[in-house]
Amino acid sequence: MKLGIVGLPNVGKSTLFNAITGARAEAANYPFCTIDPNVGVVTVPDERLDALAKMYSPEKITHAIIEFVDIAGLVKGAANGEGLGNKFLSHIREVDAIVHVVRCFENDDVIHVNSKIDPLDDIQTINTELILSDIEILDRRIDRAMKALKGDKSVQAEIDFLTKLKAHLDAGMSSRSLERTEDEAKFLEDIPLLSEKPIIYAANIGEKDIPDIDDLENKNPHYKAVADFARSENSGVLPICANIEAEIAELDDDEKAMFLEDLGLSCSGLDRLIKESYSLLGLISFLTAGQPEVRAWTIKKGTKAPQAAGKIHSDIERGFIRAEIISFEDLMAQGSMNNAKEKGLVRSEGKDYVMKDGDITLFRFNV
Repeated sequence: MKLGIVGLPNVGKSTLFNAITGARAEAANYPFCTIDPNVGVVTVPDERLDALAKMYSPEKITHAIIEFVDIAGLVKGAANGEGLGNKFLSHIREVDAIVHVVRCFENDDVIHVNSKIDPLDDIQTINTELILSDIEILDRRIDRAMKALKGDKSVQAEIDFLTKLKAHLDAGMSSRSLERTEDEAKFLEDIPLLSEKPIIYAANIGEKDIPDIDDLENKNPHYKAVADFARSENSGVLPICANIEAEIAELDDDEKAMFLEDLGLSCSGLDRLIKESYSLLGLISFLTAGQPEVRAWTIKKGTKAPQAAGKIHSDIERGFIRAEIISFEDLMAQGSMNNAKEKGLVRSEGKDYVMKDGDITLFRFNV
């Protein structure tokens, strides 16, 4: 999974990227210090792997990973090539989802590119550039469909939907916020619209907001504005303090736990961001466990067993016979795989089985 971190200059974007990836992207109090995208890879925390490692003592533990891309700051006119707009748009096309960092803190020492703190205006600045780029793509697609209509009247349904979508974009609303039927959704499968990408608004709050993090909508009007907007387009929203995350990144595990406890937080902002990302993209993990390796594999919700096997190797999917599966909870309750088998808790599932989060799986195959 690849997440693109975007935002206007000086909203805390690179500070957050540095904190969550441990990378050394330059962070400075002036626009465009991030010109080429910095890339960092982080492991997805999963306590289930630690528990399985104690049971199997494997040679290797492999977590799922997320790739974060810190993308250059954006200004108005990017869709027309202003600033670093062309680079921004090309880099954002390559990510699975967007983490849009929005400034929700007051600090006179940190310059805002528009000289005021207005998170909705910041959101609209970036959304507008994505929408303008999408309108160009949609115009070309509608023209093509109109030409095809002469020989195929069934194309009319696609034209009707795309015309409706264009009017939606013209009104300044993102593609992702337009309701559509399953049939209409299929029209967009091969159209690379930027404003269709799933998005999490990372509301960068001040350190003084941390004690109120569970009640921010009543305490921080900037955060409330972002949360209301996110709900209006079915997007994610996450309060996070980039400066606090930067401090956490410098600590070892024991110090980190104490620091979070002192702040009244159950987990870091990175952990919450990963959970929100998985939820937004509809992702789950199945697990494989044995002496050589304990590993988490990321798949989409609804993935069937053969396709999950294909995540490990295409040969396993091609020669799939069955999957031997036990839930993580059942295995832990029994203490060992042998005990679980004696209790009849290891199931044999076929090609139509839909994988569940935490399934511990052994695939049987023949090629």
